[in-house]
Amino acid sequence: MKKHLCRLTAIAAIVLTAVSAPLHAKNPVFDHVFTADPAAMVHGDTVYLFTGHDEAPHNDKFFEMHDWLLFSSKDMKTWQSHGAVLKATDFNWAKGDAWAAHAIERNGKFYFYTTVRHKDDKPGFAVGVAVADSPLGPYKDAIGKALITNEMTTQTKNDWDDIDPAAFIDDDGQAYLFFGNSVPKYVKLKASMTELDGEIKVIALKDFTEALWLHKKDKTYYLSYACEFPEKICYAKSQSIHGPWQYGGILNEIAGNSETNHQSIIEFKGQSYFIYHTGALPPKDGPNGEEPSGGRFRRSVAIDLLHYNPDGSLKRVLMTSEGIR
Repeated sequence: MKKHLCRLTAIAAIVLTAVSAPLHAKNPVFDHVFTADPAAMVHGDTVYLFTGHDEAPHNDKFFEMHDWLLFSSKDMKTWQSHGAVLKATDFNWAKGDAWAAHAIERNGKFYFYTTVRHKDDKPGFAVGVAVADSPLGPYKDAIGKALITNEMTTQTKNDWDDIDPAAFIDDDGQAYLFFGNSVPKYVKLKASMTELDGEIKVIALKDFTEALWLHKKDKTYYLSYACEFPEKICYAKSQSIHGPWQYGGILNEIAGNSETNHQSIIEFKGQSYFIYHTGALPPKDGPNGEEPSGGRFRRSVAIDLLHYNPDGSLKRVLMTSEGIR
């Protein structure tokens, strides 16, 4: 009897340890939903991670996205899901297509820049802006119309050349919006964050495809972007936000099982992070059998560390399956 009690005590201790042990991070980070086009924002002691939401029933058709999801973390390891914070149809001038987005805080307000497709009376992709009093929302259309429309840029015949908005506020308080496909562009924003301040300018970048993201480290500006196709992530650096931009090379190789990539770079509690998407989510058992696996139109967010060389260049990101530990 004593031996059985000892054995039961040992088993109980093992079970208790398993239950109370922290869940280790992994890549992809989320396995209960398909996520894409990550845009992270640090606010206080929390990282808010906005993502697209892939819902394509097949991996051989096209993207299907209708809303944007939000996750938050205080340690980059454990994440809380907040569900959908905005739908494309919340812009009554837009169709139901929800492409990449980016949120930023200014003066206690949170501005959410999105890519949506205009309704038929104004064809092409457009950039809208929503606003909220909290990073968690609720977000509402800030101006009742598009901030940037397809006819405002004429560098290409593509009607998708104004996608992937990414906002940045410089140390002097001047705000900018970077965006574009095929041709990289940027424009100043007024202090309201809902009006353009001047002309849209074109940036000279090597092998640019899409997904501009600007971050600053010390006195150096880093502009990362998806390059070539299938997409890698490349980067350039400059001592001025207006360039010229010096090509820095490949930052992240092709992400497995996905022709696209889209990055977000942040510094949080003294560590830099590279957030991106892959098509690597494996299928899992669900209530009706095996659930869909990841792929080109069913992408998933992953996170790895970003490191700098002594000369300020960026080390190539090592993609891992373990994620942040």
